[in-house]
This record gives sequence, C-alpha cells and structure tokens, in this order.
Amino acid sequence: MPAKRGNTLIYKGSNYLRQRLILSVLSGRPVQITDIRIQDEEPGLKEFEVNLIRLLDKVTNGTIIELNETGTSLYFQPGLLYGGAIEHDCCTERGIGYYLEALVMFGIFCKQPLNAKLKGVTSNNIDPSVDLIKTSLLQTLKKFVLDDDDLELKICKRGMRPLGGGEVIFRCPVRKQTRPVQLYKSGMVKRIRGTAYALRVSPAMANRIVEKAKGVLLNFIPDVYISVDQRNGKQAGNSPGFGIHLLAETNEGTFYSAEQVSNVVANGEEPSIPEDLGIAAAQRLLYEIYLGGVVDSTSQSLAILCMALGDKDVSKLVTGPLSDYSIWFLRHLRDFLGVTFKLEPFVEDEEYSKNGSSSKVLLTSIGIGYTNISKRTL
Repeated sequence: MPAKRGNTLIYKGSNYLRQRLILSVLSGRPVQITDIRIQDEEPGLKEFEVNLIRLLDKVTNGTIIELNETGTSLYFQPGLLYGGAIEHDCCTERGIGYYLEALVMFGIFCKQPLNAKLKGVTSNNIDPSVDLIKTSLLQTLKKFVLDDDDLELKICKRGMRPLGGGEVIFRCPVRKQTRPVQLYKSGMVKRIRGTAYALRVSPAMANRIVEKAKGVLLNFIPDVYISVDQRNGKQAGNSPGFGIHLLAETNEGTFYSAEQVSNVVANGEEPSIPEDLGIAAAQRLLYEIYLGGVVDSTSQSLAILCMALGDKDVSKLVTGPLSDYSIWFLRHLRDFLGVTFKLEPFVEDEEYSKNGSSSKVLLTSIGIGYTNISKRTL
C-alpha cells in the first residue's frame, strides 16, 4: 500500500512507473515517487522515463512536474487531458509501443481528438511493437467503444534499434465513456495472418522467416497467410533488422498476437537467425492461443482499465492466467480509483474444457461511471 499525504499517493522505487503516471492522469490524483534507483551506479530516472513524462505533459494542460537534481524523486500533478495534434520523438532506448500504450489507455477521454505522430523504434525485444498495438490493444479497445471508425494506427516508416527512424500516426476519437461488457467465449481459431519485415537487409530474410513460421502453423490450421513488408530508403529506418508479427482470429472475434524481433548486433548481441525467429514467433502464438481468454496477455491491463472505468454496471471478462504486469495494474487501480475486482477460476463448457489452459480467470467488477467531462452531449 502506498503512503498518502493529503490527496497525493507516495511510492518508492521505479517499478511500474508508467502505470502510476497513466492512472494519475486518469484519476487526477498527484503522485510522488521517491528513491528511484538509489542503489544503482546511475541513480534516478532513465532517459526513456523522462521522455514519457514529456509526452504526458504534451497531451495534458496544466501538469506540474517537479524533479530533484539527482532525478531520484519525482512529483507529478496531472493536468486536464487535452489531446489534439502532437508530435513526439520517442527515446530509442525503448520502442514506440511503450509510449503508445499510454495514449491508447486515455486517448478517448481527451478534450480534442488525439492525432499523435510518434518517431522512434517501431519494434524491439522489450516493448510491444506498433503492429502488436494495432492488432491487440486497438481491437480490445473496440470491444468497449461502440463507434470506432476513427480509431486508427498508421505505420508510415519502420525503424529498428539502435537508431530508430520509424514513424507512426495514431488517431483516436473522443468518447464520453466506455460500455460494460459480458465476454466469456473466446471461440475457435479460424485464420492466422501475419507480416514479416526486413529492413536494410536482404529481402530473403523475410521469406526465410515466413517459410518456417508457416511450417509450424500449417500443422494446426490450413488458413495461414503471412505477407512480406519490404521497405526501402527512409521508410526502412536507420538500422538493419528483421522480425515477424502474427495474428490469430477466432469465430467469436477474439484476437491473439505474437511477435519476434532480431537482436541488435551493433550492441554486442548474438546475431539472430531468420528461421529460428519464424519458429519462435509461431510457437509464441500457439502458446497465446493455449492460454486463452477473450483478450491476449498484452491487452489484459487495457481490458481491466476499461472495465473499471465503464458505466455503473457489472462487467465480466475471461482472460488467461494474469501476467505480473496485470496483477500490479489491479493493485494500482485500487490505489488510484478505489476499484476492486472479483477474481475466480473460470470453468468452460464441456465442449471446450479439454482445450487450452485450465488456469483461465473470470474477472468481475462494477464500473465507476468515469465520464469524459469535455465531451459535449446534445
């Protein structure tokens, strides 16, 4: 449990800093984070964390940020969500997905429709890629927002570590609130799609990835199609690399995503083999399908947030085993918004009981009726 001083929540350490800042913006509660990496050789906030705070400052009006000289203590008092058109150069130490995840979580509650141009690394081995954000998080958000025609993520340029050079445009409409859901059935996988990309390397790399990934997936389902995204010049970013993103869709409208990205040889990492990458991505997708649920592991925290903020009604949703990130998100939701969830094992119908993981979780909550006060109603 965090300490409190008035309305301010006080945490120690840098763990889950992004969660705390996102929920601070949504709840309007100030947060103070102390003892940030005080035991490290380089104490204080990292460059990518400072970069995230700058982005939050751009999206809001009236945010107050106080950082001590060593960067080991941060006071963050959020302003009002404004949105509008913004441009932001993301720190190449982390991927654009690290920043996009925050925008997806509160974009619909801005005063003006969000039109964000982000530049940096589109894929790495640490954060969700922009492809994963597009197919996983945006599809999950659409389950809670009825009118989603204006929700868009466009990949203009791809960029790999360490130099980046990628560019995406994220457009998010303004909505009054999210709706309650009752989602139990994940369905059976009916097709698998994917995209393999090779930037500033031989195009044959992407074809080798596709061949091995399809070799694994065709053992389970015949409808598999993986396209190749070969870019040249500035659209290929500033660093060489390759990777693959896979998406499985079920007959109930559930999406499972997985990806693999090559290592950065310039940073001293072992060179990646395209065939190994393709096999690993296919196996990761099969594992996501095995875990089950109506959202994949990447989107658990977004689904939990939308349930908590929804109308004052009961929402129920089935997920696979909760990730550590999701468990901490539940704890932070309790701290900032006072929302608690009922968690219980989910037992499927006999028809599906022998399929997938037996550790599925049924999440139940009552929304707090969070409303976008800037959204005009007729």
